[in-house]
Amino acid sequence: MTPPETTRPLHDARFFLTCIGIGLLAGLLSGLFGVGGGTVIVPFLVLFLRFDQRLAAGTSLAAIVPTATVGVISYAVHGSVAWIPALLLAAGAVFGAQIGTWLLPRLSLTVLRWAFVGFLAAVIVSLFIVIPSRDAEFSLTWLSGVLLVVLGVVTGILSGLIGVGGGIIVVPALMVLFGTSDLVAKGTSLLMMIPTAVSGTVGNIRRRNVDLVAAAIVGLAACTTTALGAWAATLIDPFVGNMLFAAYLVIIAVQMGLRAWRGRPRPGAGPAGSGDAAR
Repeated sequence: MTPPETTRPLHDARFFLTCIGIGLLAGLLSGLFGVGGGTVIVPFLVLFLRFDQRLAAGTSLAAIVPTATVGVISYAVHGSVAWIPALLLAAGAVFGAQIGTWLLPRLSLTVLRWAFVGFLAAVIVSLFIVIPSRDAEFSLTWLSGVLLVVLGVVTGILSGLIGVGGGIIVVPALMVLFGTSDLVAKGTSLLMMIPTAVSGTVGNIRRRNVDLVAAAIVGLAACTTTALGAWAATLIDPFVGNMLFAAYLVIIAVQMGLRAWRGRPRPGAGPAGSGDAAR
């Protein structure tokens, strides 16, 4: 059965300029924090161009592919990418995303969102306690390899369930649990996103959940500022970087909390979170 065609915004001058602006901001944050930029792209496409949530999420995922690629190259120049750990994370994330999408209609999104807000609160606190060393090296062992795959699976499940990008989970986890430097955590996170985003984009194109024109413009615009964000990350003191990342996570937690509050059960209403994929 062919999925219904999603209403597309008019591709006029305002559309192109808005996509460029969204891309420039998303690329800067992607390079600075090692995230995909979807937490900027999705809400801005919905707010300014009236995309529906599914179309915005699919378009964002497609735009992340070139953005993350440029980010990886920028961090790799400084030797700040752990290649094998990133592939282990990606393998787990691709598998976990399938579990997440399977669980999506079976679990309460409101409960999941509040649980994720609690998780982000714990991460934010840890960023004030654990300050990464720029000299730290990633030591890959059989145990750490297995744990990386598990982390990837958890990241993929959360991505499939509530539409979050892997960076806000992987970056702090690599710093706090694996003792990597903040730069290696960010570069590795961006590399992990590429196969995951490609896989998701292929599926979204089949379901007609991608505006390819918007994705191309946002992605290309983001590429122009991703390297700038990655360069700025190398200049910022690790403690300051942690504080900036914590502030970014606070914004994400507030967004997720607002969604959870709006999706709470109401008298006479259906099950919490039904029909809202938080994408």
